[in-house]
Amino acid sequence: MKLTGKTALVTGGNSGIGLGIAHKLNDEGAKGVIVGRDQQTLESASQELSGNFAPISCDVTDIEALESLFNSTNKQVGKLDILVVNAGGAVGAGSIQPFDQFDEQSFDAMTALNFKSVFYTVQKALPYLNDNASIILIASIAVHKGFPGMSVYASCKAAVRSLARTLSVELMSRGIRVNVVSPGTIDTPVFEKLGLPEEAIEQVKKQFTDLIPIKRIGLPSDIGNVVAFLASPESSFIIGEEIIADGGVVNL
Repeated sequence: MKLTGKTALVTGGNSGIGLGIAHKLNDEGAKGVIVGRDQQTLESASQELSGNFAPISCDVTDIEALESLFNSTNKQVGKLDILVVNAGGAVGAGSIQPFDQFDEQSFDAMTALNFKSVFYTVQKALPYLNDNASIILIASIAVHKGFPGMSVYASCKAAVRSLARTLSVELMSRGIRVNVVSPGTIDTPVFEKLGLPEEAIEQVKKQFTDLIPIKRIGLPSDIGNVVAFLASPESSFIIGEEIIADGGVVNL
């Protein structure tokens, strides 16, 4: 229970990696808020977390909505000790396109979700963070490896990784640490969003598994474990760092 008494906010905390992170923070004694756009899944996730994380709906690409989010959060749970900026994604209409065909509408949507939202989530959170808080940004191994059709997504995640270094310097006077977790392939509901039959989804997962040195797809809890470490005093000497959690894809 290394996070007992700590208050956390997790964006994209209603499913997938974000929910896995919230579960681990909850297990370690933290309480707080989970954020997402779908109220139904937020309510369900909050119940899974024994009501210790209040559900707040917010479109993180909307700056005014972010201001309202942190104002509401402060009223409900007070100032934050842990901010996990997880919301983002590489799946959806127009998200994966060859570089020479990437259209402006898709470009704007992807950058809004995967970089602009991260930048302004942290900015709008700052007045509501305690000194010595921990900020964890979720990036991707796309920062380090080239994947066809993912030029915009990968660029956004590289920007997130770079942002952590700058923020670490700017926020050091407050004792606020900023670090990054870059997941590899994680078993989340994103696979169901591909619109494939169940048998085809299992085949896709197997293809990913074959590429991972430890021969298994990651679980949301794997990322939750890393985030909980970075949120805790155990990582007090780690700042501006990136932890790659991918089963060895990048480094082996």
